[in-house]
Amino acid sequence: MSNYIVSARKYRPTNFDSVVGQSALTTTLKNAIATGKLAHAYLFCGPRGVGKTTSARIFAKTINCLTPNEHGEACDHCESCVAFNEGRSYNIHELDAASNNSVDDIRALIEQVQIPPQIGRYKVFIIDEVHMLSQAGFNAFLKTLEEPPAHAIFILATTEKHKILPTILSRCQIYDFARMEVPDVVAHLKRVADQEGYTYEETALNVIARKADGGMRDALSIFDQVAAFTGGNITYRQVIENLNVLDYDYYFDLTDTLLRRDIPKVMLTLNEILSKGFEAHHFMSGLAAHFRDLLVSRDTQTLPLLEVAESVRQRYAEQAQQCAPAFLYRALKLCNDCDINYRASNNKRLLVELTLIQVAQLLEDDGAGSGLGPTRRLLPIFSPAPAPQRAAQPAPAPAAATAQPSVPPHATSAPA
Repeated sequence: MSNYIVSARKYRPTNFDSVVGQSALTTTLKNAIATGKLAHAYLFCGPRGVGKTTSARIFAKTINCLTPNEHGEACDHCESCVAFNEGRSYNIHELDAASNNSVDDIRALIEQVQIPPQIGRYKVFIIDEVHMLSQAGFNAFLKTLEEPPAHAIFILATTEKHKILPTILSRCQIYDFARMEVPDVVAHLKRVADQEGYTYEETALNVIARKADGGMRDALSIFDQVAAFTGGNITYRQVIENLNVLDYDYYFDLTDTLLRRDIPKVMLTLNEILSKGFEAHHFMSGLAAHFRDLLVSRDTQTLPLLEVAESVRQRYAEQAQQCAPAFLYRALKLCNDCDINYRASNNKRLLVELTLIQVAQLLEDDGAGSGLGPTRRLLPIFSPAPAPQRAAQPAPAPAAATAQPSVPPHATSAPA
């Protein structure tokens, strides 16, 4: 049985063109290599899983390639490239600053810097999580970072740039890696699924991409988990079941219920969601995001801002036409207030229920967040119970007519 390799490693980019979602940065690095304008120190910063270390390795391989192509990419055939691809290159050194952060570790690194490369032109030192270096380690590193030997290039990688000393930052070219956009992640997951022979629904891959929160490594890890759960047939229903994600249908149905002001149905829907193990806070955050997406969907110009599948985008456009802008503004305000007060509340479920009741009672001419109707009175929350049937009473007998004495007309005496 062959050793299994996770997708994040198996499909790791090997050249600049295969790096996803960072075209501006990779183009800059390629042009710097092509023109020979290389800095002695670089800082790659950004969130996790967006290609910082991968780009550093590709950069190190490319600048040492003996026969690069006309596009500034490594050839993958020369002695230096083969050694790098096989993991036996002595020109590229990686240091994990999270576990090697003492001044002695930095001094050992400085000693290696003085040794010239065996093959190629440069020795590249990749220091990952550089913000974890100790104060003494930073100080010991300053002079070498400012004036290294001509054959040495440093690439520092970090997720927390604000923790790095300004004296270090001023000595580096800084590259800020952005979070991956959902369409880019979905497109890459499609390529991986096709190469693995998996079948998939695009809405399922979209859920994975949104769950990854802009990190490609996270997306591929979730993809492997879902593929194992589904047996290679990745469907939307199975993905939301495996990842414990609230279905879009809950938010669409709940919004319809709120627009009908059907409070009992709202309460039952909330109870169903909580009984499935979802956090009320997470649910309210999702509802606020749903209202925001509805607001965006009211205009065809902003509709493409939704990072969802085309079928879901169409549902947003249809429901958005049923929601007045004033309703969405006030509903968002109520959801935001609930989010602010959630942690301080002693009865969190009651807070969420009251918020939903207020949203259901919003009318177009209400005061913001009041939950009052146009008469400034609370609208009925639940349908009133039917009045009990009372026994029919016999009709009273008609009263007897009372005879009135006739009054004779007033007599007029004739004149004598």
